[in-house]
Amino acid sequence: MHYRLSVLLLSMLVLMCPIHFARADTLAPFTSDGCSVFPDGTFEQGELWLGCCQKHDFDYWKGGTFDERLASDKALRVCVAKVGQPQIALLMLAGVRVGGTPYLPTQFRWGYGWPYPRDYGALTADELKQVELLSTNTLIHTISQK
Repeated sequence: MHYRLSVLLLSMLVLMCPIHFARADTLAPFTSDGCSVFPDGTFEQGELWLGCCQKHDFDYWKGGTFDERLASDKALRVCVAKVGQPQIALLMLAGVRVGGTPYLPTQFRWGYGWPYPRDYGALTADELKQVELLSTNTLIHTISQK
């Protein structure tokens, strides 16, 4: 009797827990919403730090390790500070550290280019090829529209 109960409980646990070691296999094309739920600049300069956010969006789109996310978030802070807004940069850093977690099904989560859910982790060789291919296509599309 205990054996059957144990097997039943173990089976339920396995079915209820997401499998984090399975990797998503298809990367969606890159998109950027600018600074997500934050302004892209000041009232006087409406796109002052937009370029910083677009680079940050690229990093978030492809995802990767926890350390890569931390480095991207710190780079966003440095970029916004360099355009003359060190206080805004700190506010943005706090926001992305809290709101950018890969564990929430948001459109701006870490690794948002991959199907949800997706945990932290180094990209595989196949995933890196997808990033490279879609990055090249994004660059060509951007240049052709100018």
